[in-house]
Amino acid sequence: MAFVDHLTACNSHDPSGFLAFHLGPTAVGQVRRDFAQALACYPDLISTDDDGVHLALGDGDGDVGGRSARLTTLVDRLVADGLVPKPRGEAYPVLTRWGAPPLARIDRAAVPYFGIPAYGLHVNGFVRTATGAIRMWVARRARDRSLAPGKLDNMIAGGQPIGLSVRENLIKEAAEEASVPAEVAARAVAVGALGYVMDVPHGVRPDTLFLFDLELDPSFEPANRDGEVEAFTLMPLEEVTALVRDGFAFKFNCSLVVIDFLIRHGVLDAEHPEYLTLVHGLHRGT
Repeated sequence: MAFVDHLTACNSHDPSGFLAFHLGPTAVGQVRRDFAQALACYPDLISTDDDGVHLALGDGDGDVGGRSARLTTLVDRLVADGLVPKPRGEAYPVLTRWGAPPLARIDRAAVPYFGIPAYGLHVNGFVRTATGAIRMWVARRARDRSLAPGKLDNMIAGGQPIGLSVRENLIKEAAEEASVPAEVAARAVAVGALGYVMDVPHGVRPDTLFLFDLELDPSFEPANRDGEVEAFTLMPLEEVTALVRDGFAFKFNCSLVVIDFLIRHGVLDAEHPEYLTLVHGLHRGT
């Protein structure tokens, strides 16, 4: 296989299979056509027209609280009817673009069903040897995870909830996932973002990941606190490169994060035949 196969896997979206999803008049996501048919069974909450599917808003639903309550009512009924998994208790913002005021909040579990753009952060934790060679801390996801159990992961990663800045979220996730002290996590360097639009069985994931590099002291050893990680391994960058190049050992979006790291640190450069395809392909949807 090739590095570009990871881009292909994460950019599988076929718009013809979806209808726009609106909060009132504002398009905020996409729903599969079969899910749109299921939503039509809630006529007190859902209407459809040539523009797609609309969550009906009442006179009292003109602010974030009102729209959120209406959306929560719909999600709760879908959960009760077995059409959406139970809530995870983590609220994501519904945004028309990054930086815009949230229109509403929605539980993380329901986000891909409505094709609402989601945001997250991934941190590459690495050390340099005495010779200057880079070694990367790689996490192995716990086997009980609903998503990508047992797959390899970046040292720190997490979705971006409503109510926290990206930096605040980074420090929180660093402590929970890898026991990184706040003063160390604060040294993480923002290095860009990547995006993809990926069809999944229950919807679509138009995701954007904010990327950080965190160079660590060689004496530091990460330790998981929240049960999401089974183990951490400090790998030579050559080994990490081979794992991504030769297979799908990493969780799908983590492979993209590693490829971005390899480009920025000169492991993949303009001499590589996939270089331009990778550089351009990592930023779809951002």
